[in-house]
Amino acid sequence: MTAAPVRKVVIIGGGTAGWMAAAALTRIMGDLPGFSVTLVESEAIGTVGVGEATIPQIIGFNRMLGIDEMQFIRETRATYKLGIEFVDWLRPGHSYVHPFGSIGLDMLGIEFQHFFLRGRELGETAPIDAYSIAAMAGKAGRFFWPQAGNPKSPMSKLAYAFQFDAGRYARYLRAYSENAGARRVEGRIVDVVRDGETGFVQHVQLEDGTTIEGELFIDCSGFRSLLLGQALGVDYNDWTKWLPCDSAVAIPCELGGRNEPLTRATARSAGWQWRIPLQHRLGNGHVFSSAHIDRDAATDMLLANLDGKPLADPNQLRFTAGHRHRFWEKNVVALGLAAGFLEPLESTSIHLVQSSIARLMALFPDTTFGEVEIARFNKETLREYNDIRDFLVLHYRQSERDDSEFWRYCRNLEAPAGLAEKIEMFRSSGRIFREKDELFTEASWLSVMLSQGIAPQRYHPGAHMLDEAETRTRLQHVRDVIAQAVSQLPSQDEFLHEQGGAIQPDALLKA
Repeated sequence: MTAAPVRKVVIIGGGTAGWMAAAALTRIMGDLPGFSVTLVESEAIGTVGVGEATIPQIIGFNRMLGIDEMQFIRETRATYKLGIEFVDWLRPGHSYVHPFGSIGLDMLGIEFQHFFLRGRELGETAPIDAYSIAAMAGKAGRFFWPQAGNPKSPMSKLAYAFQFDAGRYARYLRAYSENAGARRVEGRIVDVVRDGETGFVQHVQLEDGTTIEGELFIDCSGFRSLLLGQALGVDYNDWTKWLPCDSAVAIPCELGGRNEPLTRATARSAGWQWRIPLQHRLGNGHVFSSAHIDRDAATDMLLANLDGKPLADPNQLRFTAGHRHRFWEKNVVALGLAAGFLEPLESTSIHLVQSSIARLMALFPDTTFGEVEIARFNKETLREYNDIRDFLVLHYRQSERDDSEFWRYCRNLEAPAGLAEKIEMFRSSGRIFREKDELFTEASWLSVMLSQGIAPQRYHPGAHMLDEAETRTRLQHVRDVIAQAVSQLPSQDEFLHEQGGAIQPDALLKA
């Protein structure tokens, strides 16, 4: 007989993670009789609030909620994002774009990269960026929606995401959630009370004596991990040996420099600097290893490399790359920083919240809290963390830089087993295998491995089905079609104004 469904959900902590969870729960489970969502947060406890860049999966989340894209863009001061530009990662003076969407065009049933590699052998010098509509449009500052209904157009190969003000996104989702029936409770939690026999969390107590009872608790309390880490004692798996950056300093500044639909990551002597252009300001931060540079020097380096006047004091952060050993324990599920932290190099922080919410919805418990479902949630979440970690390590390990102790350490990192296998396969024959449900696509691995200097020794024999002249002609044709398509696109600013997404001038005064 089916047990009673969970009806009383309590979310601990707001911010992006908490309000994403509240929005999804009210949207998907809100029609269940007696179902309620209560979110507890304190205005006195700040949120990290620096995760402003996303990946294309956010489109699906917003659409699931029924959010109007232009309204969302105006409310969050958003811009579009077609990929990430990596500057000075391979060596100083070198740059490339890790684009969204596909790269090139498969030919004769063979993946495009094999014809690209043969072209290189024949003297073609165009970088892999030239075969990506997203990379070329991004660098040109242009944008238009993908044209999925026209498969012969390079615009059908485009994918996009957003860059937005994370604090505004959280407030936007709060209004959405409260309108859908979620209840917000203001207060600081001073105690977590558990059942003496099962160990399940029964309720949390606030400073004013209020108790909030629940059946399922979602921990969105940030690095504190108030429920999963502190109350339930789930240990943390430290990945510092692979991802040595343990600190960051973040600061917004006035608009300046280029305004492209790209996030930029610029390598520095002991880490890297992000630059995220929004409609009303630039988001900036310096992620660094405190073992290789002190905080004051890291802050000075960031301030010296801003494109506009600072709009706030620097926000200092400390973290440890890694994750909790379990993400769901008893009746507590952790999301966001309460579950783990992977630096925002590939803009995966918000995605990890989103994917965990989707996983929770698929495995939503009844009051028995089945162990099989909990084990599956933990297994799939851990796999995703591992996959993302491997992709991040690739950027650090595959570098020619030897101009600092930090980069010499990174170049000698021992690759995790999954990453080592991918590198070995690509270096041997140019082949890329995407594991089941892996977040990053073959195009993503191709872009970063090639651009970070991994040179395949061979390519698929089928690439010889085209003779030399035809190979070069087809490669040139792909580049030409992409260049022509990009030239016809509006600038991002023009697109936002035409579609109603641009913020009004007076909104800049309320930034």
